[in-house]
Amino acid sequence: QVQLVESGGGLVQAGGSLRLSCAASGHTLSEYGMAWFRQAPGEEREFVAAITQTGGTTYYGGSAQGRFTISRDNVKNTVFLQMNNLIPEDTAVYYCAAAPHRSGSSWFKDYDYWGQGTQVTVSS
Repeated sequence: QVQLVESGGGLVQAGGSLRLSCAASGHTLSEYGMAWFRQAPGEEREFVAAITQTGGTTYYGGSAQGRFTISRDNVKNTVFLQMNNLIPEDTAVYYCAAAPHRSGSSWFKDYDYWGQGTQVTVSS
């Protein structure tokens, strides 16, 4: 079983950038497809980005395309989400998720392990 801990959230002005990190422990991260989701108050959980086990292929939700970049460092057991040109609509709790032996899914139920989330707030 893998444990996930997100960090890097905070308050930023519109147009700014943040880099989220997801540190894994308890298991080798290289066996997991990884993803980021987000959830705003009163909204459903939304797919942001996913990355395959080796990092060779990435997938993005519509809101993230062109502004966010997902990456991973399997040696450091960490996944990253670089977010640029942030807008107020990006305000949400961002969650890291892991799926054993599966990758690229945008459906949250395909992910077995979740972090506690990190708050991102973008002011206008």
